[in-house]
Amino acid sequence: MPLPDSTADPISETVGAGDAIERILAAAGVRRFYTVPGESFLEVLDAVERSSDLMLVSTRHESGAAFMAEADAKLTGVIAVAAATRAVGGANLAIGVHTAFQDSTPMLVLLGQVEETLMDKEAFQEVDLAAFFRPIAKWATTIHDTQRIPDIIASALTRAVSGRPGPVVVALPANVLAGHSTKEAVDEAIRRVQAVVATPVVSDDTVRALATAISEARSPVAIVGVGAQDLRDELAHFADHFGVGVYNAFRRQDVFSADDPHYLGHLTLGAAPSVLAALKQADLVLVLGSRLDEVTTQSFTLPNAGARVVHVGTDDSVMGVSMHSDWSIVGDVGDLLNRLEGGSFNRVTRDWSDAHQAALNASTPRRRTAANGLDPAAILEIMREQLPSDTIVASDAGNFSVFLHSYWPYGGAHTQLAPISGAMGYAVPAGVAAALARPDRPVIAVAGDGGFMMSGMEIETAVRYGAALTILVFRNGLYGTIAMHQRREIGRTAGIDIGVVDIAKLAEALGAVGVTVADESTLRTELERAMAFPGVTVLDIITDPDLITPSARLSEIGRTQVLPHPDKMEIS
Repeated sequence: MPLPDSTADPISETVGAGDAIERILAAAGVRRFYTVPGESFLEVLDAVERSSDLMLVSTRHESGAAFMAEADAKLTGVIAVAAATRAVGGANLAIGVHTAFQDSTPMLVLLGQVEETLMDKEAFQEVDLAAFFRPIAKWATTIHDTQRIPDIIASALTRAVSGRPGPVVVALPANVLAGHSTKEAVDEAIRRVQAVVATPVVSDDTVRALATAISEARSPVAIVGVGAQDLRDELAHFADHFGVGVYNAFRRQDVFSADDPHYLGHLTLGAAPSVLAALKQADLVLVLGSRLDEVTTQSFTLPNAGARVVHVGTDDSVMGVSMHSDWSIVGDVGDLLNRLEGGSFNRVTRDWSDAHQAALNASTPRRRTAANGLDPAAILEIMREQLPSDTIVASDAGNFSVFLHSYWPYGGAHTQLAPISGAMGYAVPAGVAAALARPDRPVIAVAGDGGFMMSGMEIETAVRYGAALTILVFRNGLYGTIAMHQRREIGRTAGIDIGVVDIAKLAEALGAVGVTVADESTLRTELERAMAFPGVTVLDIITDPDLITPSARLSEIGRTQVLPHPDKMEIS
């Protein structure tokens, strides 16, 4: 008589720990599970691999897995999972968890842990994972009883999306994963994760009072962020009805269209004074679904102390914390905008044409003479000419990204994947996740050679899973941001060199198409070819290290001379 298949029996009274987790994740809408497999969570790996609902994505490094999960959730609005083993895997995951925390991205992190009988003995790869992650996660805990797995997984998924979204971390000791939970507990957890969570509703009195405040203001502006994602039309109607100028918060350029006549610019690093002028002069500042983070506020200097700040969002934990808030409104931004625009409030007209033109001028590529390699502004000009407006752009951190943020017009909602945390190594993993999550959309990842070298091995992951992805590497042979700061503050550089690496050949070794680009004609040809190719292409674009920002040359900063280009670009 054959043994029964207990793992496949949907009516069994008990459910293995791995299967219990898989069923709850699938019921919650999770679709992708990014990991470097480890021996401490074998049951989870096995259950996800067998799942018809979840895709197991095995990556080359835990930081890549975490960045992929963060980008996936940011792009789709649905929780993704990053998983790793014990202290070593967990430590590698930490950069992506911190990115999700600062970017308010819902993410579940599952970590294998040593057996409970070995805890507190500094066992092999042991660390208190909950304590390790607690400062950079919304919630972190360890499960000590298999019977609690459904309850705690449901709690984690709910916490990740409630209020201000963010990452939650659950550690799973190996002995706990070896046990079983009851089917009834799993079913109850599924009911919890599928329940509709209503967002706070702003009172009618508050809506009327806010409409009056906006109408009576001399120069009201709004700063929009992640909580206003998917509200491009609502924001446009609101801005038009009340005559409000609108800024995009740092690296949230896909929230409000730059084509709208009320668009005032992107509150980014080194924002032009002409772009900031309207914010400095505003007497009322509406913060809609955004933190007032350091970059958005230009080092916590804006809004001005004399401006009345109204902060709107679903979580009051960020209101009035980093900057003053005169009025905090807890509620759904979309609901509030609809009620403001759809109510019987008088239309107000204000002329933002000068400020809007200043924003457009700041975002128009301005070429300069390049001595070694291409001008990054020219690359952005070519990208604007050739790439579809709905292209999803995953951006790394580094000085190359200043050109991207300055000149790339994000053409729709969910077209920007960029870490507010400034984490390097983000672009390639984020691009992989975007290509897997949205195979119907064109996807490019843009990185400097410094960031690319940190996570470029994930090209192999993209190739293995058949992703269609184009990667643009701006190669200038140095850590440009650090070089700029060193030249400005000290007058000389240290430790910023990046050796000559044939990135095109590295890409080919990982299974992708690799092309070295040293002139604009080649870039135009190869970018068109790459976007039509149903696989992974890496364009290794040589850029001039002297053109360090859209407005500054490295050779003009500090007292020393600009470093020579790493390879002088003699390319066959």
